[in-house]
Amino acid sequence: MTEDLEGRVALVTGGTRGIGRAIAGALASAGAQVLVCGRKPPHDLPPGVAFRSADVRDPDAVKDLFAHLGDAYGRLDLLVNNAGGAPYADAATASPRLSRAVIELNLLAPLYCSQAAYALMARQPDGGSIVNIGSVSGVRPSPGTAAYGAAKAGLASLTRSLAAEWGPSVRVNCLVVGLVLTERSAEHYGDGDAEVQRAISAAVPLGRLADPADIAGPVLFLASSAARYISGAELQVHGGGELPPHLQAAESRADHPPVN
Repeated sequence: MTEDLEGRVALVTGGTRGIGRAIAGALASAGAQVLVCGRKPPHDLPPGVAFRSADVRDPDAVKDLFAHLGDAYGRLDLLVNNAGGAPYADAATASPRLSRAVIELNLLAPLYCSQAAYALMARQPDGGSIVNIGSVSGVRPSPGTAAYGAAKAGLASLTRSLAAEWGPSVRVNCLVVGLVLTERSAEHYGDGDAEVQRAISAAVPLGRLADPADIAGPVLFLASSAARYISGAELQVHGGGELPPHLQAAESRADHPPVN
């Protein structure tokens, strides 16, 4: 993979912290020139990673970002649409403003960035690759983050459509990411409560929540020549998924063993 990415140019949206930061650092370590963007400048970045301020929900800001990228680097080989997320919000009372912002960040922003990336990649002899960071929230119920789950489901559909439209010059794939420990984990996985963390980890077949580095590895793979025939795919990176609640409930009753 180091040889595959040597001299390549990559853009990671939302790459200043958490999963995005880990992806950016891994790409830089593999030889790529990496630019990350975000609304606020980071305190520091991994070696070999540069920063550009941009709000990817704004089409004009995206246009300026990619114009800078083209001028500064002359090409783009990989776009990682990582910027995303949502606060907890009950669906019955979530404001229109919040719902709109969540969908803009998690669905429309990847579309805007992908369109701008395609304009650069399509004119390159070797094309390029786009990796969308999706979520298990897009493939199962997402109570408390309904708009987010709907946007991530849309992102998976967008991935398939763009892969069909933009092949063979540009490959487009999606990671279906599970529970990951980041700076924002407390919002959804308990505020430093070890017992809560253990209970959540126990619901994952691999027995733990992911580290951001666990997501960076699959991105490296999809960016490499080893994945040259993979496009329109959804790679599940969720530790085996989440155990269905009905199995846990059945197992808690010794007189009623679970039935598969």
